[in-house]
Amino acid sequence: MKKILITGSNGLLGQKIIYNLLDRGNFEIIATAKGENRLKEKEGYEFIALDITNRDDIASVFDNYKPDVVINTAAMTNVDQCESEKEACWALNVYAVKYLAEASEKHNSHLIHLSTDFVFDGENGPYSESDEPNPLHYYAESKLASERLLQDYDVKWSIARTIIIYGIVDDMSRSNLVLWAKNSIENKQTINVVNDQYRSPTLAEDLAEGCILIAEKEAEGIFHLSGPKTHCILDLVYMVADYYDLDKSYIKPITSASLNQAAKRPPKTGFVIDKSRKILGYNPVSFMEGIKILENQILEKTK
Repeated sequence: MKKILITGSNGLLGQKIIYNLLDRGNFEIIATAKGENRLKEKEGYEFIALDITNRDDIASVFDNYKPDVVINTAAMTNVDQCESEKEACWALNVYAVKYLAEASEKHNSHLIHLSTDFVFDGENGPYSESDEPNPLHYYAESKLASERLLQDYDVKWSIARTIIIYGIVDDMSRSNLVLWAKNSIENKQTINVVNDQYRSPTLAEDLAEGCILIAEKEAEGIFHLSGPKTHCILDLVYMVADYYDLDKSYIKPITSASLNQAAKRPPKTGFVIDKSRKILGYNPVSFMEGIKILENQILEKTK
């Protein structure tokens, strides 16, 4: 049985990957994250506290476990925070990937690294894997730097780019586009929603499945893993309101420019996922199907 090591196992994607792997039962699982294990399920895998910005810690864990596959889900993803905390951003998004690549090269591990649609400038979306990146902000620069760094190592590598992940973690501690819109409108709060940005939102379970398919098929290269369709963010919020039969008058359309955000967002990304469909058998659900799956999970947790 192959050993698979997951970084960022406390995060949304990390948790979904762990649970998917437990259901499959075809990998020996090593879950790692900074701090304590926050997964509700504690059995069926080994957990190790790991700070991936520490080169020696990574080397030690790899020497001890010699993983066949590594999925790196850990990153600083708050785009505006990356603008103000550039050193911390680069440490987690670039240097940590360097350390993982070094260790993967030494142990012949297949390193699967998560990246983002934000490596593109949004002028010509949706994008395929062969399109040329052009990052608009520091977060995107760090993710593109990590992609290119990884490709310089003599290592089996895969890059899984994704877009707006939505889903729920075990303790329901994190919000997402669906919960934010639903909860705000139910509480009669007016929400400002951009009407000039387009994305392909990705259900966390679908992204986890895509990452594991890469591992199982030992598929190398760049893969775009997102939802199947590109939508205006405003339309996504309207779809949430429609699903829950909420009052759409609380939704206020605004332009991106009016937000004055520290980091400029690409206007239209979205992915062409034909390669992932063909090579991996990746088959993501629609956004409306994703909302239904999310709602069923919430109902299960609140029983």
